[in-house]
Amino acid sequence: MRIPVRMIGITTTFFWIFLIAFFISAVYSVKDLRLAFGEPQISATADNKVVFSLPIAIENNGFYNIGFFTLTTEISDETGFIITRGSTSIPVIHKADVVTITHNMTINVTDLLRSDQNFLMNDTELRIYEAVSMRVAEVIPVQASTNLSVPWGAPLYNFNLGEAEYTMYNNTHFRVVVPVSFENHALFDLTGNIQIRIYNSTDTLLSDGQTMVEVRQNSPYNGGVELYVPIEGWTESGRFEVYFQTPFFDYGPLVIRYG
Repeated sequence: MRIPVRMIGITTTFFWIFLIAFFISAVYSVKDLRLAFGEPQISATADNKVVFSLPIAIENNGFYNIGFFTLTTEISDETGFIITRGSTSIPVIHKADVVTITHNMTINVTDLLRSDQNFLMNDTELRIYEAVSMRVAEVIPVQASTNLSVPWGAPLYNFNLGEAEYTMYNNTHFRVVVPVSFENHALFDLTGNIQIRIYNSTDTLLSDGQTMVEVRQNSPYNGGVELYVPIEGWTESGRFEVYFQTPFFDYGPLVIRYG
């Protein structure tokens, strides 16, 4: 049985009319999709991790289901170096549904400090890039993106080694006390170890010492590290190397010259 050419033409026309109408209605349906982003937060967890959290509510008042909804986040420093990247996906959001999720990502503070020492001692910001992708009616791709920022409080804000105090310990060694001061502006209490090594002008390690610190959020610290330095080998100039070991990060050496 042969189908008339005219009938094929009519069928094709109706197909294209349906396809165009579907496309228009699907795209129009996007305007009835409500995305409500909550306030982004950076917090510390009980197991000593730093987590970025972004709550989002999705209300699908459109004509069709939303498929493959994905929220992707990139966190970077001021130079554009990407510290971490992650995504959260929802397979299907049915029409008339309201879905609330919290998009969580773990920030490796050690990697953050290695990328930029500024985060260790200066209050600054993290740059956040958010991208949303989805398929309207589970077919038509739609994408959108935005940029925002969140404040970062430095754990060792205004870190400083004061003027070292030298006294004779015995016939072969000095006793050296190096004052240490800073303020903890981080979102976590700072506990850990500060180690200081002292080198002379010929790069010879003369001594090292350490101290434990416990500093609550938004609190100052004033303390000191004792070192016992041999008289032989001592020079008027050299350097201190400072190392930090905490549950949240390890960092060092921070080099500070003297003399």
